[in-house]
Amino acid sequence: MTDTTSPGVPLTAPLYKELVRQMRDALGSGEWKPGEAIPAERRLADRWGVSIGTVRKAIDELVAANILIRQQGRGTFVATHTRDRMLFYFFHVVPEDGAKVYPVVRLVSFTRGKADRGEADHLAIVSGDTVVRIRNLLELAGDPIIVDDLVLAAARFPGMTERQFRDRPSTIYNLYQDAFGVSVVRTKERLRARTAEPDVAALLGMPRGAPILEIRRIALGLADEPIELRTSRVNTQHHEYYAEIGGAP
Repeated sequence: MTDTTSPGVPLTAPLYKELVRQMRDALGSGEWKPGEAIPAERRLADRWGVSIGTVRKAIDELVAANILIRQQGRGTFVATHTRDRMLFYFFHVVPEDGAKVYPVVRLVSFTRGKADRGEADHLAIVSGDTVVRIRNLLELAGDPIIVDDLVLAAARFPGMTERQFRDRPSTIYNLYQDAFGVSVVRTKERLRARTAEPDVAALLGMPRGAPILEIRRIALGLADEPIELRTSRVNTQHHEYYAEIGGAP
């Protein structure tokens, strides 16, 4: 890589975009692990034959994407999926008259099966491939509020067991990262109004057919690959979806 052109990158694309791709590759290969500091800017500039300014622009973009974190006076570190990070970036259900609180998560079921066409399309796998299906019940302030159904490509999480998932020491995304080297860096969500199916209504303590909010989320990794398909059914009688766009924690 030089400060003029780079193979495989359109001539109109800024060079730092190619450096972002190279740094994502290094992160994805595990060269820089979660919680570790990345090399100093000068070392990165020397490694890829670019200017310090190009390195800083690339790091700026990775920080904005919540992949790296700058710590004043210490350096730049690979982001880890802590409880606080999960709550700020990935959890959007709050009491209608209160602030975010961390949910209590209870595992309802953990099974394996074959991906249907919709699951396969969302996870970029082949219909019929083995998937892990997980159902969680989330409580806020002691009340069951959310039923989460997760679908994972089994090949991406080899050997994952029900016990490993249930007894994880931190968040689900932290488990993906620490145990399987899979980092979720962003999500795409779609929301719509639905009515509660009998099994969901029973878990949420609602009448069958009561109105709920359905959130379908695709979690994406460092290369924008799909990591997880999650469908959340939310009792919005006293809770609502809340998200802040832009800014920093």
